[in-house]
Amino acid sequence: MSTSLAPPASPPVNRWLQLVLGIVCMCMIANMQYGWTFFVNPIQERHGWDRAAIQVAFTIFVVTETWLVPIEGWFVDKYGPRVVTLAGGLLCGLAWVINAYADSLFMLYVGAAIGGTGAGAVYGTCVGNSLKWFPDRRGLAAGLTAMGFGAGSALTVVPIQAVIHHYSYEHAFFWFGLGQGLVVMLVALFLSAPKKGDVPTIARVSQSRRDYAPSEMVRTPIFWVMYAMFVMMAAGGLMATAQLGPIAKDFHIADTPVSLLGITLPALTFAATIDRVLNGVTRPLFGWISDHIGRENTMFLSFGIEGVGIYMLSRFGQDPFMFVILTGLVFFAWGEIYSLFPATCGDTFGSKYAATNAGLLYTAKGTAALIVPYTSVLTTMTGSWHAVFLAAAALNIIAAFMAIFVLKPMRQGYTRAQAAAEAEVKPVTAH
Repeated sequence: MSTSLAPPASPPVNRWLQLVLGIVCMCMIANMQYGWTFFVNPIQERHGWDRAAIQVAFTIFVVTETWLVPIEGWFVDKYGPRVVTLAGGLLCGLAWVINAYADSLFMLYVGAAIGGTGAGAVYGTCVGNSLKWFPDRRGLAAGLTAMGFGAGSALTVVPIQAVIHHYSYEHAFFWFGLGQGLVVMLVALFLSAPKKGDVPTIARVSQSRRDYAPSEMVRTPIFWVMYAMFVMMAAGGLMATAQLGPIAKDFHIADTPVSLLGITLPALTFAATIDRVLNGVTRPLFGWISDHIGRENTMFLSFGIEGVGIYMLSRFGQDPFMFVILTGLVFFAWGEIYSLFPATCGDTFGSKYAATNAGLLYTAKGTAALIVPYTSVLTTMTGSWHAVFLAAAALNIIAAFMAIFVLKPMRQGYTRAQAAAEAEVKPVTAH
């Protein structure tokens, strides 16, 4: 590991433009995940399908969005970000158009699979590209890029709900899908990857001296510890993302007016808007913090807040005002996983295969998504959301302690082992 390599004399300004372009793309695909909750109840009312069956589409979306990212990342590492993002934008637009005309669960699932493939291509490309352009500020860069995905849907919460209410959910799917897809395809034309010598290499946190191929990375225990922690953290947040609308409906507070900061909105609308803003802000914030105090220390802090927040939501969430405040806290303490884990992966395994390696770790989100439909089943069996909330809170607390007592010592040992290996090689090389 090294933190003392000198940066180029004048890093190209272009890398900040590349970061902004990636953020724009992420904003355009954000509704693919975070706007879904507004469609669940209208779809159920229109077709009479079981809610758990409808939420299978969300699981399919997240699984395809995550599990295909390593393949898409391989294309990015080999051919650059432009062509992959172009294809992703096309698939995202097509997916919501299919959803607009879906008259069967099968077609809804097809749309979800296509949308997940497209969103994963865009997501994996933009995050991987930010890790390559900013090896010196990986936490901040990954956080800003992921912020686009976390907060990008905030501005469209009210418009999407208005279109669904005044026209139909089909109209919302069609027009928003078409517009979002076209913007991604346009921006994709200007994306590029850094060349050797284009970026600085100095950093405050320890980083690998060499680049690990994906096949090497998956054979290390550190990768699987991070993977397990990612699954634990993603499960609770995905549950809240997919089930926010149904939870508010079951709590009988979805349309209850809430006044905060001089604004009065229905509880669900207010919560969804604040949640998306905080879910975006937390990503660069905690990413920046981790650049200064270390990845694992930041994980312990944020994961612990998330666990407490989910538990408090289970206790006090049926009050409309507390529902808005506590869901905001939950999303604030959850979104940072999408900056901390990619940054830690890049630090540990290098930049050359950053898109593929981060993509492999990102599949943990897809694994966690398999749990989401069972939250509806568990709620039906127990008659409340309490058991679901307690399980999610417990997973977050466990992950917080793993960051300090498992991951941190492992990475420190990994650093020492690599340094020792280099010390043995140097005399041989000199001779």
